[in-house]
Amino acid sequence: PVTGYRKGATSAATCVDVAALIASVVLRNHKTARVLPFEHRVVDIQLNPRDSVMTNAQKLAKVGGGGTSLSAPLEKLNRERTTADLVIYVSDNESWVDNKRHGATELLRQWEQFKQRSPAAKLVCIDLLPYGTTQAMDRDDILNVGGFSDQVFKVIRSFALGNLGAEHWVGEIEKVSLELN
Repeated sequence: PVTGYRKGATSAATCVDVAALIASVVLRNHKTARVLPFEHRVVDIQLNPRDSVMTNAQKLAKVGGGGTSLSAPLEKLNRERTTADLVIYVSDNESWVDNKRHGATELLRQWEQFKQRSPAAKLVCIDLLPYGTTQAMDRDDILNVGGFSDQVFKVIRSFALGNLGAEHWVGEIEKVSLELN
């Protein structure tokens, strides 16, 4: 479950369930978006943006099993020489198939190749089960999000529009009111 196995866990939803819902919402609101579900490779699945979010989410939730290769979707986009403004990953951020012991992750290598064709592109990695590691460190074109709530869509939009620099976070922190007893 996405909330873990501890006593008091609040959900039976799996990472695949949550990723399927997020992908379906994105597709429903952005008809030209491509959804590339993956495990050890990209899984070919036909989704209709006009279908309901739940219909597409149910199709996507059936994908899963085997190892995880986070670089697989970017490898496919690079093979196809695809361009895009925004790439969103939703996973547990653990990549078993293409794991390297030293240097950049395969996902980051594939991202650098993708950026040669789409220099203004941005990458969002939503890590549903943050373990304290990341496939690609935050920088101007990469945003890591740990966990999920409905606010994630607002954060993605702000990042895509270029509104999530350091000054944004200073402003957010300044809005917090600390009550001292």
